[in-house]
Amino acid sequence: MKKIISFMLVFAVLTGIAEATEYRKHRVNIKALSATKFELTDVNHKNPHIRDLTGKDFIVVSVREPGSDGRMYAVDRDGTIWWHGTISSGAGGGHLKNNKRVVGGHETNNNIFKILAKRRFHMSQTHPSANGINNMDFELLFTQDGQALHLGNTAAMSHGCIHVGRQDIAPLFKWAKVGIPVVVMRGHYNQFLVQEVAQFKEDLKEYDAATGSKKEKY
Repeated sequence: MKKIISFMLVFAVLTGIAEATEYRKHRVNIKALSATKFELTDVNHKNPHIRDLTGKDFIVVSVREPGSDGRMYAVDRDGTIWWHGTISSGAGGGHLKNNKRVVGGHETNNNIFKILAKRRFHMSQTHPSANGINNMDFELLFTQDGQALHLGNTAAMSHGCIHVGRQDIAPLFKWAKVGIPVVVMRGHYNQFLVQEVAQFKEDLKEYDAATGSKKEKY
């Protein structure tokens, strides 16, 4: 009985810590208006302007925080979300001092970045692996201070990078080119994938009806 009570107390403490995790504000806030259009505002969610990525290949990362998807999306230049997968992002605990300087925490930055470099094999210089094994393979670097999408444990929060599982990072790395935009945002993007799948199902039904194909359940 004592062991059960002790376990319950430890679980309650850990759960409380997880729920108490806070994530800092960001100098740039992003809202997805469509699969290819984004509204950017300042730290106070004011002074909006629109970035339209129609006609470009790009990556969207909806970080792993409350109110976001915890997923990455690869979007083709025709606006099709052709790949998506689970990610983890930077651990919380930071704050924005005077709405300018980041203090503490490891939150991944909001903004529309560009891929600066691709490295198939890479070891973090800031957080090198103790066993000497590369810990940032399939790296897609998007900030000067080292934030990147790379192969990593999606069950663990990071020092600011975006961890992507092997089944997703390999095709993403092969497809992505240096210079393509990377949208890192808080908020949801998955609704556009849901819409895309629903439209695809409707298109299939129309095609079957027009060609007399055998009806199937989609």
